[in-house]
Amino acid sequence: MAARGGVISMSIIILVLIATAIGAVVGVALDGVLPGRRSLAIIAGLLATVVASIARYKLVFLGAGVGADERKVPLVLVVNAAIASIAGSLAAHDLAGFIADPPSSVIIGTFAGLLSAVLMALLMITYHASTSPAFRR
Repeated sequence: MAARGGVISMSIIILVLIATAIGAVVGVALDGVLPGRRSLAIIAGLLATVVASIARYKLVFLGAGVGADERKVPLVLVVNAAIASIAGSLAAHDLAGFIADPPSSVIIGTFAGLLSAVLMALLMITYHASTSPAFRR
């Protein structure tokens, strides 16, 4: 059980770090391209969540050989990813407004990736805890 916990922790760390970096890169790439800052935040959060989730799966579960139970992504996780990216991105947009006025696209993208990944990680933990026999009592 301890080894599984280590894989889960590593999975979450990879998800958060990669999503934060991808969010920042998308913020730089879309700087001045989109008319609204909210749309930039949503796109940055969504792309960051998707890319980080793919990277998490490739790096952790396929590399560690424990990906047998995650070959098929349940629809509820896809819906959770969309909810997490929208909620995290909008929260990031508002948070960036408190830091700088007007906030830069890099700040918005970075926070959108970070907050979307944190929400996605929480939703993944909740989903896996509710479906795993090890957590049922």
